[in-house]
Amino acid sequence: MYSPDQENIPTASTKAPVKYGELIVLGYNGSLPNGDRGRRKSRFALFRRPKANGVKPSTVHVACTPQAAKAISNKDQHSISFTLSRAQTVVVEYTHDSSVDMFQVGRSTESPIDFVVMDTVPGSPAGGGSCEGGDLQTVQSTISRFACRIMCQRSPPHTARIYAAGFDSSKNIFLGEKAAKWKTSDGQMDGLTTNGVLVMHPRNGFTEDSKPGVWREISVCGNVFTLRETRSAQQRGKMVENETQELVDGSLIDLCGATLLWRTAEGLSRTPTLKHLEALRLEINAARPQCPVGLNTLAFPSMRRKDVVDEKQPWVYLRCGHVHGYHDWGNRAEQAPSGQRECPMCRTRGPYVPLWLGCEAGFYLDAAPPTHAFSPCGHVCSEKTATYWGQIPLPHGTHTYHAACPFCAQQLNGEQAYIRLIFQGPLD
Repeated sequence: MYSPDQENIPTASTKAPVKYGELIVLGYNGSLPNGDRGRRKSRFALFRRPKANGVKPSTVHVACTPQAAKAISNKDQHSISFTLSRAQTVVVEYTHDSSVDMFQVGRSTESPIDFVVMDTVPGSPAGGGSCEGGDLQTVQSTISRFACRIMCQRSPPHTARIYAAGFDSSKNIFLGEKAAKWKTSDGQMDGLTTNGVLVMHPRNGFTEDSKPGVWREISVCGNVFTLRETRSAQQRGKMVENETQELVDGSLIDLCGATLLWRTAEGLSRTPTLKHLEALRLEINAARPQCPVGLNTLAFPSMRRKDVVDEKQPWVYLRCGHVHGYHDWGNRAEQAPSGQRECPMCRTRGPYVPLWLGCEAGFYLDAAPPTHAFSPCGHVCSEKTATYWGQIPLPHGTHTYHAACPFCAQQLNGEQAYIRLIFQGPLD
């Protein structure tokens, strides 16, 4: 006899869970420096939940006192509270929506947060760093504890939509008196979070033809706005009617302290795998590139040893692209402080750094060989990948933007964001 309990027992015919996509944090070359643990990792996969947990707005209450507002916001029901003044709070109750799955992202480790994101410290040796542990604990985080929520449609095409702010442990989003908020033309409430959630959708998708899009701010109700003058300015930007909060393959989400890349399941299926990157590494090493000075054979270290300089490690002169092994030639005392070295091949002076393979496959636009290196960090990837990331202005702090290496988040050189590598083959 068949029993109802057998329903959840996987069988050979059980389908793999539906994957909506992945969020990948910029600045981490495949994993966090101290290793991925639980909900704190460098990439997070969003799968269709066994049971829908989505919500949608329902009843709107206007309360005259904060106490009354508290009474309205039921602990078992999701709600958003907009404090307009000491005398008035608007509470929007949310009801269950069985057509969507909700995923929440933020700095809080409380259970409603599915993906815990810490501030990215650019340029640490492992390709990205984190504010957890060490001397960095004193750094004041600018990432909201409940930063944003993503709603994925459970039925195809599994559209993913982003909203600013996430529900806390008491299922509430609370916009205080100082938060930017307003009544919309149809009588609903909307608002922005303190440092905002910015989104940029690439033009032409995340492909070899990708071009950077325009940064926008997403509101608590998922409307799209032009940027405020600074991240936390009281005055909201203009509403952009013809754009949506729908995420596309390659959309960037900035939480003011960390930037996330959204890759759809379909987009990831066209992306090189770690296996493919490993094959490309072995191919370069099999060609036995040589140091033109020491004539020793160079080799990229294995992906697992991506932060320890190996004795066979290739080094590059970042101005000309000539690849060498490590040597002391041209290291004059007067040049040492500036880190400038003279290339023995062409006498060009510039920084001299070790090369590291970009190991996070989700950042690659194509599966071409790793022929280019970002400057000044030395992370190596394909030409199309280097070109794309070299032209993307990523938010930095509260009002500046600059291009950064996706693998370590280090700011790229303004004059020359990346360089083509020139390897010398074996002489025999």
